Amino acid sequence: MLLNEKNAVIYGGGGAIGGAVARAFAREGARVFLAGRHLEPLERVARDIRANGGLVESALLDATNGQAVDDHANDVAATAGSLDISMNVIQHGDVQGKPMVDMYVEDYLRPVSTAVQTMFLTSRAAARHMMQQRSGVILAFGGSGNPSPGLWLGGLITAFEAMEAMRRQLAVELGPHGIRVVTLRSGGIPESLPPDMEGRKDVANSIVDATLLRRAATLEEVGNAAAFAASDKAGSMTAATLNISAGALMDR
Repeated sequence: MLLNEKNAVIYGGGGAIGGAVARAFAREGARVFLAGRHLEPLERVARDIRANGGLVESALLDATNGQAVDDHANDVAATAGSLDISMNVIQHGDVQGKPMVDMYVEDYLRPVSTAVQTMFLTSRAAARHMMQQRSGVILAFGGSGNPSPGLWLGGLITAFEAMEAMRRQLAVELGPHGIRVVTLRSGGIPESLPPDMEGRKDVANSIVDATLLRRAATLEEVGNAAAFAASDKAGSMTAATLNISAGALMDR
């Protein structure tokens, strides 16, 4: 198994992306620590993992609270013996569906400030333990890309660009300590769209239409890609993105 005896923290582990990654990590042998602000979705993912023989624990946590993040990371490292993988996929509170000219500045800035704050806090907490271990992997999700015509994404792309700048800086600073930092770069995952989202079908179709393969990545493929990126099979990969956009985002 790719992640045997690894300990992984997933912030936002009760969501569609976080849950898919958690299931894949557990399937590959990792002990998974789910963290999020609502217990019910975390426990739903945890039940799936336990039903398949995986090891998982859940914790209520606000990933924008620095003290709470530090305390949780310390508890994981003390309980499990190490903190090997950290991935943050919490929601950033972005407002979509409105042109920028019709938006409030607060709504545009919210996902940017939230993404920067939570990525800083969770990466810092993980890195402090990983530096002592001389190993570890920090995964980000999103990646940069050009906005698609007809979609009003608010501050989402700006937040992703900020996270990519942080990913590059973290990779430079943490590389000498044996820590890798990788982004899973996605053009959108239709399965992750909320069922009650206004215009969901149109958004899902636009994601597929932008791909070269005429299909978008699935949640299972996201989990598989994350498991590979976190494993020793990708041991020389850092300061890099893993493109799972089905060709919607072209590498240069």
